[in-house]
Amino acid sequence: MGISLTANTGAEYFGTVGVAMVTPFDRDGALDVNAGRKLAAHLVSNGIDALVLAGTTGESPTTTLDEKVALIKAVREEIGDSAKIIAGAGTNSTATSIAAAQASAEAGADSLLVVTPYYSKPTQEGLVQHYTAVASATDLPICLYDIPGRSGIPVESDTIRRIAELPTVKAMKDAKGNMFEAAPLIQETGLAWYSGDDPLNVPWLALGATGFISVVGHAAPALLRELRTSFEEGDLARTREINANTMQVLAVQQALLGGATFAKAALRLQGIEVGDPRLPVVPADDAQMEVLRRDMKKAGVL
Repeated sequence: MGISLTANTGAEYFGTVGVAMVTPFDRDGALDVNAGRKLAAHLVSNGIDALVLAGTTGESPTTTLDEKVALIKAVREEIGDSAKIIAGAGTNSTATSIAAAQASAEAGADSLLVVTPYYSKPTQEGLVQHYTAVASATDLPICLYDIPGRSGIPVESDTIRRIAELPTVKAMKDAKGNMFEAAPLIQETGLAWYSGDDPLNVPWLALGATGFISVVGHAAPALLRELRTSFEEGDLARTREINANTMQVLAVQQALLGGATFAKAALRLQGIEVGDPRLPVVPADDAQMEVLRRDMKKAGVL
């Protein structure tokens, strides 16, 4: 017997097994649209049903709005309706976030990922007003993104409850990891919940999460899909095996290198060239590549 997930899954807007896709660059550091097409097709053909474009791993702070829009259009043309495109539209400026949301909607995104405004450290009331303004700018479904390690502040439980009342807010990507607080929120708010931290993917499923928005999924898309399927089907032994032997091994490397650096290096080792990150993010050095190669072999993805 399978394990039932939450009734309001949100999969129709955000998929179930997502990857926060890197933004490919060429040797000169310019956007490589063709590489983006190929990577998107590779991930989708291996079981990924949602791609976050222009998220943190997509190097959103160092890519222009024109580059973001160009990648959305190219990936939409490449994959059609075979996977959801979730556009990262959150910044620390409400006006800039609105502009990104509207441009992403026009480019063909299915939904939006809107991170907590970073650096500015707004009050909780400021967060409510920010999300209200961004949500009012388009008709696209919105996934909140709570990651206090990057934003500097958490979205508090009562604030999540208030923001969840906005009609287009449909989901939460949780990289805060406070499961004690999140468990009742999943039930109370009706928001679809997505793991935003690969080491916690299985615990989040156990609490009723719909799925994941993953970084390590770049290196192991088919196994990431199998992990969720195994959980759904009640095969916890296989779920734990994939989690321990592949996902946790890769997650250690992702934590050491950082998301964009890890993902681009891992893809390079698999023969998928997407260029180096843009400064201030740096590529993996030779020693780091060798350790990554070893761990990817250990994880069964190389």
